[in-house]
Amino acid sequence: MTKKSTRRERFEKVAAKRTQKLLDMIDILGNCSNKSNYEYTDEDVRKMFSAIENKVKNTKASFGNAISKEDKNRFKF
Repeated sequence: MTKKSTRRERFEKVAAKRTQKLLDMIDILGNCSNKSNYEYTDEDVRKMFSAIENKVKNTKASFGNAISKEDKNRFKF
C-alpha cells in the first residue's frame, strides 16, 4: 500500500464520518421547525441558515485549490 493510497483511505474514512455527522445534525435541527413545540420568527430562521451557509461557504473555499485544479480541463457551460 502506497503512502498516497493510505492518505486517500484515511480521508475517505474521516470525511465520510464527519459528513454523515453533519447531515444527521441538520436532520436534528429540522426538528426545531415543529411549531407545536417551538416558537421562532422568520428572522431567527434567516440568522440560523445564514450562519450555516457562511460556514459551508468558508469550508468549501478551503478545498478550493483542490477543486480548481481538478476542474481546469473540464467542460463547463
